[in-house]
Amino acid sequence: MQPNLQPIVKDLVLIGGGHSHAIVLKMFGMKPLAGVRLTLITAAKETAYSGMLPGHIAGFYSHDECHIDLRPLANFAQARLYIDRVVALDLENNKVLCGNGLAVDFDVLSIDIGSTPARVSVSGAAEYAIAVKPVSQLLEHWYELIEAVGKNPQELVRIAIAGGGAGGVELALSMQSHLHQILRQTQQPIQNLEIHLFQRGQELMPNYHQSVRHQLQQILTERGIKLHLGESVCNIASPNHKGTKEIFEIKCESGFTLDCNKIFWVTQASAPEWLKTSGLATNEQGFILVEDTLQSQTHPQVFAAGDIATMVNYPRPKAGVFAVRQGKPLFENLQGILLGKSLQPYRPQKQYLSLIGTGDGRAIATRGMITLPPHKLLWCYKDWIDRRFMERFRFEEIRE
Repeated sequence: MQPNLQPIVKDLVLIGGGHSHAIVLKMFGMKPLAGVRLTLITAAKETAYSGMLPGHIAGFYSHDECHIDLRPLANFAQARLYIDRVVALDLENNKVLCGNGLAVDFDVLSIDIGSTPARVSVSGAAEYAIAVKPVSQLLEHWYELIEAVGKNPQELVRIAIAGGGAGGVELALSMQSHLHQILRQTQQPIQNLEIHLFQRGQELMPNYHQSVRHQLQQILTERGIKLHLGESVCNIASPNHKGTKEIFEIKCESGFTLDCNKIFWVTQASAPEWLKTSGLATNEQGFILVEDTLQSQTHPQVFAAGDIATMVNYPRPKAGVFAVRQGKPLFENLQGILLGKSLQPYRPQKQYLSLIGTGDGRAIATRGMITLPPHKLLWCYKDWIDRRFMERFRFEEIRE
């Protein structure tokens, strides 16, 4: 592809390779703006598609099938690509400060970096629990775990998952499905695996309708996943070594304790510290407060989308469906501000179809008060939607 030879008039910088930014990059590749230099700063060269991640953990998708390679995507958009970690923003001088010392100038900035589970309030969690984000870190530990179970399937493995929202429930079902498959292949009893799911509240998945919560709680119980409802994890002790294994002790506020081999952290989301101290208006969790145009409340040259943003007028759960839907309006408003045009408001829908995989080639469908029980056809529909989304970012012909 020929480089953009137009004189640079304005700099548009994207921080993060989340779902919204992946769509923005694809659309800029299709509709470039003369005189605009596009730059992507991201800590990783690829980004996981959240819709297919549980299926990957369950063993249904390969790594490549559920990851967007940002390098050919940036190339298609004629964007500079910096694989680096952002450490601060200088909003007075419109600069992004990176971990390697690079300072990137911008006229317009957009942030789509997702979120990370909050662990700082629980002693030992930051040191010993495995956060589900960044996904690359989660998968590194997951691959190590399935390799260890494959080598020593006769040994008991006890996994703890902290967080009983949709992410924790899907993770529990997907992990159990894959590890049970390994145990069956090696002719070992599935009782060699224990999965414990901790939830602070008395109900799983509090953001969902009662019918969904009831069905999934029943499925988890039937499959032998041990539920600890109303249990708040307050401490994770440093590991003791028994043979070749590390054993961690989880302690709850009730006094309940559990020894386990791995602890996965899927609790309430939070934002990175550099964003909380950036000067942008944020809520208590540090998420960027944005207007209907996806612009920062306090800095109109800054946009945000996906989990890292909270729409002031339309608060919604942190779900990938909203990040995907924000992609096109974000692109249109970024182009609009660069061209000096008026920006258009984005109003997210109140209800949306949610397809929740149950780890066994089936899925539950729910929208509002309507819930359909697990079925293979619903998984096929979810699979079709997810694969169709990923096809938008296949650039085999320009891969290095």
